[in-house]
Amino acid sequence: MNNNTQGEDHQPKKESLDSRFNQTLRNVQGLLKGRSIPGKVLLTRRLELFDNSGIQHQSPSYQRSYSQNDAARSNDGDKCMEGGVRNTNNSDSNATVNKLRSSASNIETSAREVKSVMGARSTDSARVLKFTKELSGQMIVVERLRELAWSGVPTYMRPDVWRLLLGYAPPNSDRREGVLRRKRLEYLDCVAQFYDIPDTERSDDEINMLRQIAVDCPRTVPDVAFFQQAQVQKSLERILYTWAIRHPASGYVQGINDLVTPFLVVFLSEYLDGSIDSWSISELSSANISNIEADCYWCLSQLLDGMQDHYTFAQPGIQRLVFKLKELVRRIDEAVSRHVEDQGLEFLQFAFRWFNCLLIREIPFHLVTRLWDTYLAEGDALPDFLVYIFASFLLTWSETLQKLDFQELVMFLQHLPTHNWTYQELEMVLSRAYMWHSMFNNSPSHLAS
Repeated sequence: MNNNTQGEDHQPKKESLDSRFNQTLRNVQGLLKGRSIPGKVLLTRRLELFDNSGIQHQSPSYQRSYSQNDAARSNDGDKCMEGGVRNTNNSDSNATVNKLRSSASNIETSAREVKSVMGARSTDSARVLKFTKELSGQMIVVERLRELAWSGVPTYMRPDVWRLLLGYAPPNSDRREGVLRRKRLEYLDCVAQFYDIPDTERSDDEINMLRQIAVDCPRTVPDVAFFQQAQVQKSLERILYTWAIRHPASGYVQGINDLVTPFLVVFLSEYLDGSIDSWSISELSSANISNIEADCYWCLSQLLDGMQDHYTFAQPGIQRLVFKLKELVRRIDEAVSRHVEDQGLEFLQFAFRWFNCLLIREIPFHLVTRLWDTYLAEGDALPDFLVYIFASFLLTWSETLQKLDFQELVMFLQHLPTHNWTYQELEMVLSRAYMWHSMFNNSPSHLAS
């Protein structure tokens, strides 16, 4: 009698879990197909070019015509999925994860089916108007801006949005210009004090650090010609050395040079038009270059303040996140986890670089700023959310990974086949990451060993 009663009690719980999981799956599939998600609306219809009347409704600060460059850089899905599976016991969690694996092919199929209707999300006219409204107020509500930015920021708004998301620019528009002017002057003072001095005034450690930075700058994003310009490398060197001197707990760590590049490209876009392939920093005045460097310096500082132990001695923050990644992959795709373990491959051997450089070396550079829209929108929660993004990224190749031996795994993971990736592939990674985060993040027991 008791057993029957317990079984009956368990059945509604299981049905409730199944129901919530199925709703989660429907939400994700709806996200991919551009359907309305509870509480939010996806607008995936391709944007018709702005006409003059459309532009007139925008704030004077953003009276800029729609460009094909905006569309090319922005083809975004939405962080528009609610619900998820939370607070369930381990057996139910395992059942849910098994369902998740069996349904993965359905999600992938859905994504392929809707590629033709996935428009330039971040330049959709309705979204542009939403961004314009948020940015035009005297006091910006940063949380609302985060919600919008998660799904991609229009290219020409990205510099302002990133400064605000990182807390470098204040939300009060009356104070913004004065704060930026003061911070840019402070950066110039730091450069004069720490960088523009002879080596005789540096310690041996500082000389060695500057030399290492000088070696790493030419290696930064080597497949993008713009970063091979001597003046660009000099700007990188000044930013990195000044940052390292001002942050002695970590100093310069290889990989931080990569983290400057998205900021440099975004803030240069305020001064240079067209494709990055045609840019020349020599066209800019020294004052403009200084302002760009200052913005990069302060935004890098804000970003790394939220992950300080990623770059201190032994980089314990990264080691902790790699362990979480291993546990999450074990829960989501046990077959891949077991195969990697059986082959003797440690997650630290391939995932360390992912956390150290935030995937900049793993995906085509033209996709990086879109990915960083989501990074910066996450704010203080970014380190933990990286675990879900990287799990989604890794399991993109679940079937392939299970067929490779140790040496093949190492080679494959060092040279992932992402060179032909478009925004669709990136959006799929982010969509899965958001779904898994909704399922697991509030249920730590799911990730318990």
